[in-house]
Amino acid sequence: MNFSALYFRKPMLVLALLGFSSGLPLALSGATLQAWLTVEGLDLKTIGFFALVGLPYTFKFAWAPLLDRFDVPGLPRRKGWMALCPALIALLCFAMSGLEPTKDIYLLGGLAVMLAFVSASNDVVFDAYRNELLAAEERGAGAAVSVFAYRVAMLVSGGLALMLADLYLGFAGVYGLMAGFCGVLGIVALFVPEPNETAPPRSLVAATVEPFKEFFGRKGAILLLITIIFYKLGDAFAGSLSTAFLIRGAGFSPAEVGAVNKGVGLLATLIGGLAGGLLMSRISLWTALLIFGAMQAVTNLGFWWLAAYPATITGMTVVVLLENLAGGMGTAAFVALLMTLCDARFTATQFALLSALASIGRVVVGPVAGITASDWGWPTFFLFSTAAALPGLLMLAGIRRLLVAPPQSEPLTSPQARESG
Repeated sequence: MNFSALYFRKPMLVLALLGFSSGLPLALSGATLQAWLTVEGLDLKTIGFFALVGLPYTFKFAWAPLLDRFDVPGLPRRKGWMALCPALIALLCFAMSGLEPTKDIYLLGGLAVMLAFVSASNDVVFDAYRNELLAAEERGAGAAVSVFAYRVAMLVSGGLALMLADLYLGFAGVYGLMAGFCGVLGIVALFVPEPNETAPPRSLVAATVEPFKEFFGRKGAILLLITIIFYKLGDAFAGSLSTAFLIRGAGFSPAEVGAVNKGVGLLATLIGGLAGGLLMSRISLWTALLIFGAMQAVTNLGFWWLAAYPATITGMTVVVLLENLAGGMGTAAFVALLMTLCDARFTATQFALLSALASIGRVVVGPVAGITASDWGWPTFFLFSTAAALPGLLMLAGIRRLLVAPPQSEPLTSPQARESG
């Protein structure tokens, strides 16, 4: 299948729009918030502990059954939540825009946790919607489109936000602007097609118990979960303080970091994600995971080079381009893996469980990363991040046989019905 036949179809365009809505809030409780705290002069250990703000992404499977079982009154199940969540995110961003980090650090932290909670809920609904919209053979392309749109949204709330904050609006103004964006996205979500989804669980008990019972009843389930946790660990460790490193460690301005780290990164992610989707239509999922994962580990050494030697804009551009190229390809393969492992009857809860476990590394390494960078220095920090990627790659050997014919229930809607939606 060629590029246009694979990507320029209605389901992919809808996923691009909703993927953007899902990805926009992530940087606002992550990298952009980290940059705000850095510019305001907070110490590295405090900034490192702010990575714990992302804990809702790790535990989102705990309330995913509620989103699977209940509707927003008066609205279809998936669309209702995809409209409500951005509206709540808009309110939280507006509230954060009125705070000063040095004076309101605890209140800012509390609102950031709430922002991450609602954003994680929005991810749960979008992931379920995507699985219900796509056939098995579309998963690689759907994952690539989702990665691309998600990263574009992170460019807006990350790189563009940093440039606007540094040059024009300040961080308070940027959070007010992002509140407006999220409000508009909530309205737009009301007009996307509702997928021909499976019937909701019979009860909240069924929605909570049956997805876990089915998954953990599979052969090799624990090995799969451990591999998911470790596969992105090295990438998460390096990324947890990459913005702080580029500003404070390498000495670049927030505008330079926004233009290069996020701007050039968008181009690399576009190439990496979409190329990864094309490659996955020609090679096995396991091979893609291995190759793309190795690329992610090696590109961490680029940040070590920036830390060990005098950093230049050109050097940062090369490193960021390669890191995002590998990251786009690796994430596309990883999302396709998670989609493959979900039973069609329990999409929302099972995908939430798997993606939450995948986010453990990104969240819990924050305090360790802050201490490592502060006490051992940036070069050692990035060497450690490269070593942290190796266990996940080694564990791929153990799950290879589990990916040959992954447990998968037959879809509960017909292909004809799905296409009509």
